[in-house]
Amino acid sequence: LELVCRKINLNSAMTVLELGCGWGSFAKYAAEKYGAKIVAVNISKEQVKLARDLNRGLPVDIRLQDYRDVEGKYDAVISIGILEHVGYKNYRSYMNVVDRCLRDDGIAFIHTIGGNTSTTFANKWTDKYIFPNGMLPSIAQIGSALEGVFVMEDWHNIGPDYDRTLMAWYQNFSHAWPRLRDQYGDRFYRMWRFYLLSSAGAFRARAQQLWQIVMTKPGRKQPDCRVS
Repeated sequence: LELVCRKINLNSAMTVLELGCGWGSFAKYAAEKYGAKIVAVNISKEQVKLARDLNRGLPVDIRLQDYRDVEGKYDAVISIGILEHVGYKNYRSYMNVVDRCLRDDGIAFIHTIGGNTSTTFANKWTDKYIFPNGMLPSIAQIGSALEGVFVMEDWHNIGPDYDRTLMAWYQNFSHAWPRLRDQYGDRFYRMWRFYLLSSAGAFRARAQQLWQIVMTKPGRKQPDCRVS
């Protein structure tokens, strides 16, 4: 979260739009540490409810709203993990939404898992049990979507970190499983274990990547965004 904030040059004068805010963790971090104002949208009622509880009392507006319907102008427009759910037919329209909502001197940021080759279909098992309609974009697909709309300022691959993250999730899941077994059952255990470990394997084999992409509108001075 800190890396995201530094890449968009976050400060207390900024208003940030987050597309697909999950449980509201970034909004909380950015508001508490930097004093920034955050507008965050999500289509999950359950996540919106928890995100609102998590960010109560902070300058954070959590909205139950489709990202395509957002209006207004913002100093930064970010997404963490939404592009995998947009679908290959909608990458360009996603970029157009970001362009519409970003101030001319603003910074756009995307954090997404990516694949080494362009595809128009998802893994059948993952699509059925984990991420319905999920799909990993490629460099070519993202590049085509942002061509003529944005200047790509920085493209950072932190895929090896996701291997370690997934293994940490697996360890936490395994340690907590005795408390969860009665609620979820052994079938869920086998399914979730396979998902976490196979995903870690994909990153370890360098078959999947984790990209952080910083973009600006043409004509803007290059921001100081190449941090790690």
